[in-house]
Amino acid sequence: MNTLYLILFFIFGLIIGSFCNVVAFRRSKNESIIYPRSHCPNCNHTLSPIELIPVFSYLIQKGRCKHCKEKISVFYPINEILTAVLFMISYYVLGFSWNLVLAIVLSTFFVIVVVTDLNYYIIPDEITIFYSIVILIINAFRFGTTSYKYLIYGLIMFLFMYLLMKIGNLLFKQESLGGGDIKLLFALGLTQPLITSFFAIALACFIALPISGYFYFKKKDKIIPFGPFLIIAFLILLLLNIEPTSLYNFLFPTI
Repeated sequence: MNTLYLILFFIFGLIIGSFCNVVAFRRSKNESIIYPRSHCPNCNHTLSPIELIPVFSYLIQKGRCKHCKEKISVFYPINEILTAVLFMISYYVLGFSWNLVLAIVLSTFFVIVVVTDLNYYIIPDEITIFYSIVILIINAFRFGTTSYKYLIYGLIMFLFMYLLMKIGNLLFKQESLGGGDIKLLFALGLTQPLITSFFAIALACFIALPISGYFYFKKKDKIIPFGPFLIIAFLILLLLNIEPTSLYNFLFPTI
């Protein structure tokens, strides 16, 4: 494994993570990601080139705007580092491959949804649509003429999640799942065979269980965002590269 490539992927991840911050925070507020230029949300001070350097700018400014001294959200450097680490891990595990491209795409999807879902309880439709299209294009290179099957898998996951929402609404007499989560499952369902996707949902619930306690007891609205857990579960299974047959034999061992 080339150490230089690991470093390059880390740096690339920092840069892309910075852009993901822009996309996440702006689209959550229905703002353009192009105009105006990057600025302080408090005083509208346009950021200079040195203030745009991922992580480094946050550190040298001590977490505050250089102009008005307002605190800068710690989400910015955290997301930049998180993206960089995910990029580096993806390359380390998958090497140069179409699965690496897919892992990078899911990593950026995860980082964006962490911001939008944790802070604003939304997953913007245009974000999900964009990633669905990108994944479909990647699938065309990954699987060639058989890639249409993954479109069917995505539709099945969408319908499954929709049915799950209806049952949950009926049982709990309130909204049990957000519409964004259902559309998200369509996009994620495009990435894996059905049995892997169903296992990913179970894994997401397992990961979310201890963390959801915090949201339930510490937050007044009791809303538990599920989107980030879904994406990270699918990303984990992609990185593990478990064959569907092996997963089936693990879940349903013959007696």
